[in-house]
Amino acid sequence: MKKHYKIALSIAGSDPSGGAGIQADLKTFSACGCYGATVIVAVVDENTVGVTDVHPIPVPFVTGQIKSVLDDIGADAVKIGMLHSTELILAVKKTLLNYNIKNLVLDPVMVATSGDKLLQDEAIETLKKELIPIVRIITPNIPEAEILLGKSIKSQKDLPDVVKELSFGNKVSVMLKAGHLSDEKLTDVFYNAETDEIIELTSERVHTKNTHGTGCTFSSAIASFLAHGLPLNEAVRQAKDYINKAIIAGADYEIGKGHGPVHHFFKYWE
Repeated sequence: MKKHYKIALSIAGSDPSGGAGIQADLKTFSACGCYGATVIVAVVDENTVGVTDVHPIPVPFVTGQIKSVLDDIGADAVKIGMLHSTELILAVKKTLLNYNIKNLVLDPVMVATSGDKLLQDEAIETLKKELIPIVRIITPNIPEAEILLGKSIKSQKDLPDVVKELSFGNKVSVMLKAGHLSDEKLTDVFYNAETDEIIELTSERVHTKNTHGTGCTFSSAIASFLAHGLPLNEAVRQAKDYINKAIIAGADYEIGKGHGPVHHFFKYWE
């Protein structure tokens, strides 16, 4: 009998500095025991300091990549990252609906760690109306949740209500990352729409500038553990543990002049 990998597919933009996007997703998939495949939607000119430019890949070429991967090797989970336009969002949705993939993880990337905006304004409504309702779980941070809701989020105590609001009528699970709040304890809030329960995931805040690609890494870890067949609650818990340890391990390193990456392979090398 031949062995089979657990396969995770990332649909996202590239990061030449290696800390976010496709590159972070591949590292995370590998670290979490999955075979990683990729669909590149944009080539991004960026580094640890910021984003200089974004070069979109033609939409038919993006959907061609998706079909090439899924028709041939398939996927146990799909992580979706930066989708910069309405046309791209609609095309990705239409293509994915041709495949029976339960584990769709959407990281609604709108703003980079550096503060640079990555999503066109007109695409936000399309993301909300067309793509979010078909995925299993979304993983917004506080600024992204504010954009999706159209209102500000003031404090930690607001988050249980926020995750329910973001669940599209209790149909989509929400992993809301609380890192942008100022509390010393970092408490992410997860709403499991499948069981209608809210879970708080608390960790000590790590004081480090090396936070480039944390959102990409967290969502890819969730996809990885879902690909392994873990229940949603356990996949989220293990992903939270992985990203927390990756941040801690990467805090002592210095890469670049801005926000450095986390240490994706902390379990394997120093």
